[in-house]
Amino acid sequence: MEVFKKILLILGIIILLAGIAFVGYGFYKKATTNIPNPIATMEVENYGTIKIELYPDKAPNTVANFIRLANRGFYNGLTFHRTIPEFMIQGGDKNGDGTGSPSLSDIQDGISGENDKAYNIPGEFIANGYDKNNLKHTKGVISMARTDYSQMSTSLTQYGYNSAGSQFFIMTEDNTSLDGLYAAFGKVIEGMDVVEKIANVEVYYRDTELKEGEKAPTDKEGNTISSDKPKKASVIKSITVETYGVDYGIPKTNDVFDYYTWLMQQYGMQS
Repeated sequence: MEVFKKILLILGIIILLAGIAFVGYGFYKKATTNIPNPIATMEVENYGTIKIELYPDKAPNTVANFIRLANRGFYNGLTFHRTIPEFMIQGGDKNGDGTGSPSLSDIQDGISGENDKAYNIPGEFIANGYDKNNLKHTKGVISMARTDYSQMSTSLTQYGYNSAGSQFFIMTEDNTSLDGLYAAFGKVIEGMDVVEKIANVEVYYRDTELKEGEKAPTDKEGNTISSDKPKKASVIKSITVETYGVDYGIPKTNDVFDYYTWLMQQYGMQS
């Protein structure tokens, strides 16, 4: 009888502890799911402030990359190098012309020399096999810019999907043609008027303005000026992200695809 009582007592304690653990997990889950989304604050010189809510549940690696770059000062002093009214504004390129990629030392310490390579991140969108991101490219949405290598060869499509780095664009109007093809990862919650002012700055020219057979203008060195390039680019003074104590970590990266080396290899040429 005494043995039976002891067994019942032990079973009661086990059930009690299990109940406490279950309730505790419930409180933990509720607490962790109630953590606010990260909020990015972008200060644009002579224009004002843009606040953007980021969505780590939609594109966790993209958000981690943006937070890492922003809070380490990467974007400070960079510009919006491409602006198109009723479409979007694009910025975040360290070269200021859409050709640059961030380096590993921009997102983590202890990287130098040969190890400090340019990097890209995997594209978190449906066309790239990532089905958790259903965010649409509506007005105010921020998304990652990337290279479309498929225009050179359809065999290079996948490289283009994974070619985003630091450059982003903010929609000034809805555009469903981008949905599922670019990694949208947040949305403007304050300062949409600032975005629209930047979108309407004076540019050198638009593709649509060139007459048939007319060549694009060139700079003093004879280099072709990109379409939609502002005559006076809007400067990003700073971007900082409030993470509410959450460490989103170092993003997963991949090597930058070298199109020119690939092209030479196709023709049996040495790089």
